[in-house]
Amino acid sequence: MTLPFSRFRLWTDPKERLSPARTDEGDGGGERLSGGRVVVLAGPSGAGKSRLAARLHAAYAWPVVRLDDFYRDGADPALPMVSLGGTRIADWDDPRSWDADAAVDALRRLVTSGRSEVPTYDLARSAAVGSRLVEAPQGSMVLAEGIFAAEVVQRLRDGGLLHSAWCVHHGRWVTFGRRLVRDLAERRKPPAVLLRRGLALCRDEPAVVARMERLGACPATPTEVERALRPVSRAGRRGPC
Repeated sequence: MTLPFSRFRLWTDPKERLSPARTDEGDGGGERLSGGRVVVLAGPSGAGKSRLAARLHAAYAWPVVRLDDFYRDGADPALPMVSLGGTRIADWDDPRSWDADAAVDALRRLVTSGRSEVPTYDLARSAAVGSRLVEAPQGSMVLAEGIFAAEVVQRLRDGGLLHSAWCVHHGRWVTFGRRLVRDLAERRKPPAVLLRRGLALCRDEPAVVARMERLGACPATPTEVERALRPVSRAGRRGPC
């Protein structure tokens, strides 16, 4: 039997690939990379990170931390703003709109204590509207998904928390369509704003994926990620990295 991560190399620098130091079988049905338990699912907005996390949760009961819930409130002076077609809105695509320190602290508590209180954010209101308790059984992987998830890959690695990091993506026009359908259905912002923002994100997507790769996330489709995270891999299968 060949374990998936014995054949995977995760990017940390475009000139250097790091191989995992060792691979251990985790108690929660996955394989641990150097003892870490946090599986980072980064990727462009609308790439399918949440759907992928939901499928992995259903398959293995791994808890999910939605990192997008760590956006700053609209009244926070640190929240960056942008003008879009004459409309002034929060720049949800700027990493400064997100509280990385709070996200890392929540993941650390979850891994070390098995419990962590995390916010519930409403994009339509630009504010946290509550909180929820996330629990992780001992040895379980923890799924951390969000558009800025790659920003904390190195911090998680340095803290011994990282299992693996992925940049989930498709073709940018596929992502554009999925994102627009989702945002309209959820009434996140006025339709004209969503369309203009969607076109801007579509244009910038190659650069976004490249940045996430530089930050240490391995680019892959959802299917490739699911295949890599299966507890048992067919002998000889190689991953995308």
